[in-house]
Amino acid sequence: MRRIGVLTSGGDAPGMNAAIRAVVRHALGRKLEVIGIRRGYAGLLAGELQPLTRAGVAN
Repeated sequence: MRRIGVLTSGGDAPGMNAAIRAVVRHALGRKLEVIGIRRGYAGLLAGELQPLTRAGVAN
């Protein structure tokens, strides 16, 4: 299965949640697996990965 990762770095930004939700919903609609990476680049290096689901990014 093809997959993509979602990683953010830095502080909160307006629209961040909506952007992540849109990426996840679009990717899942195209049958891609979506992985969230916790704690930015440090989480990527530490392997802090979490599958993202439609329910997980719902309002």
